[in-house]
Amino acid sequence: MVSYIMRRVLALVPTLFLVLAVSFFLIHFIPGDPAVVMLGPHATVEQIEALRHEMGLDQPIGIQFGRYIVDVFHGDFGNSIFFHIPVTHVILQRVEPSVLLALCSMVVVFVIGIPSGILAAAKPNTWLDQAFLVIALLGASIPSFWLGLLLMLVFAVNLGWLPSSGFPSVFETGNISNLRYLVLPSITLGFANAALLARLTRSSVLDVLQEDYINTARAKGVAESCVLLRHALRNAAIPIVTVLGFTFAGLLSATVVTESVFALPGIGRLIVESVLRRDYPVIQGVMVFVAFLYLSINLLTDMTYAMLDPRIHYK
Repeated sequence: MVSYIMRRVLALVPTLFLVLAVSFFLIHFIPGDPAVVMLGPHATVEQIEALRHEMGLDQPIGIQFGRYIVDVFHGDFGNSIFFHIPVTHVILQRVEPSVLLALCSMVVVFVIGIPSGILAAAKPNTWLDQAFLVIALLGASIPSFWLGLLLMLVFAVNLGWLPSSGFPSVFETGNISNLRYLVLPSITLGFANAALLARLTRSSVLDVLQEDYINTARAKGVAESCVLLRHALRNAAIPIVTVLGFTFAGLLSATVVTESVFALPGIGRLIVESVLRRDYPVIQGVMVFVAFLYLSINLLTDMTYAMLDPRIHYK
């Protein structure tokens, strides 16, 4: 297992290098000039050229890429063109709302998706099964921005139970009750993924329930709840764990719409703002951060397989 983990960690280096290269060249081909955006429409040509020279944007793109790669492998992602502070600091300032939102959304996904899928599989082709399938179809069909606005209208505006927007930092204030600002965004972001997970759980558990050892357990008088949770769910867990892993990574990188609807100062809004400002270093830094997150979660997911199924060994 240790040698396998080391090989996977070493494999991160060429993958991240490829992400750096693709993100660098794609971003630099985007129409627009950061110097023009920063100085405004009334700037003179001399002012624009002076700022471009100061930021190194007047050099050949190959030289810019080489300098960027050297800086990155020294742990320096550069300074934000707009904020004038290191990119790592910009990302760290915005990462708390996104990470907490993804974690809270995963709670919604886990609590709704897996039990719903198990209950639907336990009662196939009944009204309960059909009801869960309808809910899953709605979850996959309803646009997240519309669901967010609807929840905001009902629970924030009409009932006044929850705040509608913003997010005071939990770590800076030390007030854990600030998590109530993430309740509505978490439901908005997690509902669609919970519906998809419920369908996958139902399908996986139904396949396992057809196996001979399930019939043997039932013939021995094992309680149905034990058959479902101990025998069926554990053997159906590998595809479920796979989806859960990529769902968490996807929640972190797909919060743009939800963060915009609820005015959350997270990574999603940072990406949009940085694209509009042509803030190249921040865009590249966020892309590398998301890529590293996906690769890390993929590794953790593979390690979880061996814990769930002792037949799986890594050499």
